[in-house]
Amino acid sequence: MDYAKDVLVSTDWVEQNLSTPGIRLIEVDEDILLYDTGHAPGAVKLDWQVDLWHPVERDFITPDKVSELLGRLGIQADDTIVLYGDKSNWWAAYAYWFLSYSGVKNPLKLMNGGRQKWVAEGRPTTTDAPSVEATSYPALTRDDSLRAYRDEVKAHLESVRGGTGALVDVRSPDEFSGKVTHMPNYPQEGVLRGGHIPGARSIPWAKATNEDGTFKSAEELKALYEGEGVTADKDVIAYCRIAERSSHSWFVLRELLGYPKVRNYDGSWTEWGNAVGLPIEKSYSEA
Repeated sequence: MDYAKDVLVSTDWVEQNLSTPGIRLIEVDEDILLYDTGHAPGAVKLDWQVDLWHPVERDFITPDKVSELLGRLGIQADDTIVLYGDKSNWWAAYAYWFLSYSGVKNPLKLMNGGRQKWVAEGRPTTTDAPSVEATSYPALTRDDSLRAYRDEVKAHLESVRGGTGALVDVRSPDEFSGKVTHMPNYPQEGVLRGGHIPGARSIPWAKATNEDGTFKSAEELKALYEGEGVTADKDVIAYCRIAERSSHSWFVLRELLGYPKVRNYDGSWTEWGNAVGLPIEKSYSEA
């Protein structure tokens, strides 16, 4: 069984195409300082904290700003964009989802294994930032079918109860149960309530990856999700804490497995867990 879409490239393929015109590498790391310590030659840096989010509102930059961003990075409308980063491509997958949501039509790829595999294999790195010529990137129109908002998730609960919809909580088991409100080894970030959205299935994002950061086979991924009742015929919404981990799972479901309707709830638990009037479930008790 092959992946549904041709959206992964190997580290070997990337090294062989470092100088190929029209192949553009973008590094997106959770640790935004990693790029400066060494990156694949020719790769430009995308800073998710600065480049993707509105400076004041809890929302993304507008499509016209996305065009400006890609133009600043020297991206042409027909370039193949190869994204990669740390943490098994957490934030690279987030950028992949964000660019797809923003309406980018360029061929988008993830480098399988991400930064960790590239470095582990001793492939070339440089601390030199590439010199790029700015482009005039065309206007974009968002694809709203890829994003779920809070009220849509609330309405989706009826589909989950009726068996036509699915919710995938990709956080750690302790976050899902309500035992903790933050990722393991991460600081508490102010969410008022622990637990999960009613009806959600717990499928931690990392179950989709191998130790080297690459994705598991299509057969393994299919068994992982179908084993929890998350099947291709359902309307699926994935969430985590702020949507970086759920972007990774969105990528697996929509791009690798070819599920036709998968949305990413970017408000995720930081919104749902703090919102007034929204239901939660817990599977952990201190008693």
